[in-house]
Amino acid sequence: MPMSMLGRKKPDEGKLDTLIGQGTEIEGVLRSTGSIRIEGTFSGKLETQGDITIGEQALAKSDMQARHVWIAGQVIGNVQTSGTLSILQGGSLRGDVSCHALVIEEGAFFEGKSHMLQEAAATKEQKAKTQ
Repeated sequence: MPMSMLGRKKPDEGKLDTLIGQGTEIEGVLRSTGSIRIEGTFSGKLETQGDITIGEQALAKSDMQARHVWIAGQVIGNVQTSGTLSILQGGSLRGDVSCHALVIEEGAFFEGKSHMLQEAAATKEQKAKTQ
């Protein structure tokens, strides 16, 4: 785990629904309503209503759509989030981004275009969660 992740509590921490472990290679489409963590290699498309975490040793050649995304490994593909995309120290993203908030830590790499979602879209999502 990168030093930057220590002491930081992520939303829904501990509520992992799908894990692709180190040494595992999967190709295809993965759809979920829960959180996904990739520690191995994934090629294809990831879609979830939850969060996606790409571990330090992971490689995802994938377009992905999620609530929040944390990248500590390598991602080649486009990322769309309704919340925050965080590229952590040592992580890399080569692809375009559409998100409400973008965090790029020192030592992270990003190559692509970014599109920031309007505040109204994020506020609408928050209101829906509280109702």
